[in-house]
Amino acid sequence: MSYLDELNEIQRQAVTTVEGPVMVIAGPGSGKTRVLTYRIAYLLEQGVAPWEILALTFTNKAARGMKERIAQVVGDKANKVWAGTFHSIFAKILRVEAPKIGYPSNFTIYDTDDSKSLLSSIMKSMNLDIKKRYNVNTIRGRISSAKSNLISPAAYAQNKELLDKDKANNRQDTVHIYKAYMNRCKTAGAMDFDDLLYQLYVLLHNNPDGVREKYQQKFKYLLVDEFQDTNFLQYQIVRKLTEYDNSKRNICVVGDDAQSIYAFRGATIDNILDYEKDYKPFGIKTFKLEQNYRSTEHIVKAANEVIGFNKKQIKKEIWSDKGTGHKIKVIKAISDTEEGRRVADLIMEQKNRYHLSNSEIAILYRTNAQSRVFEEYLRRQNISYKIFGGLSFYQRKEIKDLIAYMRLTVNPADEEALKRVINYPKRGIGKTTIDKIVAYAADNGISMWESLTKVKLPAKTSQTILEFIKMIGLFNKASQSTDAYEAASIIARKSGLQGILKADKTTEGTSRMDNFTALLDGVKDFVENDEEIAGEEVDDKSLSTFLQTIALYTDQDDSADQDNYVTLMSVHAAKGLEFKSVIVGGMEENLFPSFMAMDSPDGMDEERRLFYVAITRAEVFLTLTFAKSRYQYGKLRYNNPSRFLEEIDRDHIESTSAISSRRISESSPARSSVRGNFNTVRKRAALPTLVDPKTFQPSPSANIREGMEVIHLKFGKGKVNKIDGGKGNKIATIVFPAVDNPERRIMLKFARLQIVE
Repeated sequence: MSYLDELNEIQRQAVTTVEGPVMVIAGPGSGKTRVLTYRIAYLLEQGVAPWEILALTFTNKAARGMKERIAQVVGDKANKVWAGTFHSIFAKILRVEAPKIGYPSNFTIYDTDDSKSLLSSIMKSMNLDIKKRYNVNTIRGRISSAKSNLISPAAYAQNKELLDKDKANNRQDTVHIYKAYMNRCKTAGAMDFDDLLYQLYVLLHNNPDGVREKYQQKFKYLLVDEFQDTNFLQYQIVRKLTEYDNSKRNICVVGDDAQSIYAFRGATIDNILDYEKDYKPFGIKTFKLEQNYRSTEHIVKAANEVIGFNKKQIKKEIWSDKGTGHKIKVIKAISDTEEGRRVADLIMEQKNRYHLSNSEIAILYRTNAQSRVFEEYLRRQNISYKIFGGLSFYQRKEIKDLIAYMRLTVNPADEEALKRVINYPKRGIGKTTIDKIVAYAADNGISMWESLTKVKLPAKTSQTILEFIKMIGLFNKASQSTDAYEAASIIARKSGLQGILKADKTTEGTSRMDNFTALLDGVKDFVENDEEIAGEEVDDKSLSTFLQTIALYTDQDDSADQDNYVTLMSVHAAKGLEFKSVIVGGMEENLFPSFMAMDSPDGMDEERRLFYVAITRAEVFLTLTFAKSRYQYGKLRYNNPSRFLEEIDRDHIESTSAISSRRISESSPARSSVRGNFNTVRKRAALPTLVDPKTFQPSPSANIREGMEVIHLKFGKGKVNKIDGGKGNKIATIVFPAVDNPERRIMLKFARLQIVE
């Protein structure tokens, strides 16, 4: 059977229509990856050379998976397709072409910490207030946004809107910081992650030696996955690569506007919404993949109803033939702690009643801070779990220290690596000396490394620096004559890092040593096994090539352990995943949707798309939970259920008692399957009023007796049925009619009850 026979009719058309611009709108669970991979396989079968195909993704994992699936159809030539992330592919091109725009081919890639460190150094040299006015994260974000919108330092200086905004925020020197940052990066032979895109655009736009035509002719077929997640800069690069012919543009973008949830990273939904218009003159063809192969009908229809409230969208109707399935469960909890307990109980029920394994269950939330209470109750039930979104392996100090030595070995001009290790392990080169070196380099327009031997320092310090230079020179020589593992092992030993970690016998020290060893093991694995960069097998096993591979890792590429655990993660992190059972916690106004989106129609639309993503991760069971009260920033806050809950038709909900009885208008977009008008005003239902903490006055616990009516801050009014226990540890059994599980046993000395007079 041909692989094409595995496709439905629309999928097949999307795969075999390869000439000219194509847009594939792929709903959740609609077989997007299959269409993308089979399209490349089809191109190869039609005689297109693999190196003439460029496929851009957002994770290396997605690129690897794509090539593995292509190889199952067409064999080894799949390995020669240029498939990889925007950053990895563009870094590969820049390794060849960077000298044309004034950078060395072995440029360093600065990570977030490197960028922040350099910015801090620049702002200190400018005597700016880095604690209040010039927060390094704010300035870094400002520069990143400028690059993503193709605003150079010179253009920034001419942009009245940007300058006025900086002035209003009392940060007038932002433009000067931006200019200095770009100059220092170039002097150090370094690019940050934004530069891998920005500098490639500069390369293609300026077009030295006809480099743009070179890559336009090289990549005859371009594919972009998750197109809704692209930012302005990425789209402009894609357009540069496809402008080689006025009539023929073989570009295919695949994505779903309803899953555009990364505006905070600079992604713009306008790219996918405007793509059809941009390529209409060139005969664009659009295919909508609307059959969902993942979820049952109740889940799919609920998702359609919710997304129907968004005005800016490409109209589509997702459907499923997997049967009606279980209705959506909604859990109303009095507090976030009760929410955690009931979620843990639900998981135990699903494990016992439906025989789900831990790995088939996920708890999703809007903010990572929500994970704590779920963790607490999962531990109480002895349910194995794993949180995604914690500290990355490559962000740990001991790992960054060794990598900094490796980076400096390969590129001595790497300023951030030099600053990190010049006095670690300590060798008597203090902050004052380092500041002098940095200032001399900046004043003379040279790299910090060059200034080491030129700046005037005390004789003892100069001798120490000469010894440091000699050590790095030995490392560099070793890196050129041995493979990455041998070079890394020499660096680990002779730098003194390994000795420091071995000497620390504490539990934490042992853990750090284990991490250090794991990195060396990773270098060994790189040397001894096949490795790929930007979709091509790597024969070069040098330290420089190893550093290139790890610089391009992303959180999504970290392979999870194969243990059986419940997954806890933010909804953002869950995109692209699926589970038999999904529990979405914190479905409350100001939490989901976030309070930060309340004043912006575009922000609210994105929150709704985020909820759409959460819903569509579920295959069989979907549970939505909310808490009527929750501690935030040390204060107890009372909450209304999320408006999104009211946008789901009650026909799809197991029990509607958890949600207000009022229903949105029958003429709402959700009821008319996203084809109604969007001017319907949704009626909100009021929750019963809880106790006002301003007027609440707890009575002395010694005065409480059986038979009394009392008021509790969270549970409302109740009756004391029984008091037992010894003096000082008396426990009251109280019935609170207004809450779930109304009978509560509370230790009186901690109860904070108000007697009803």
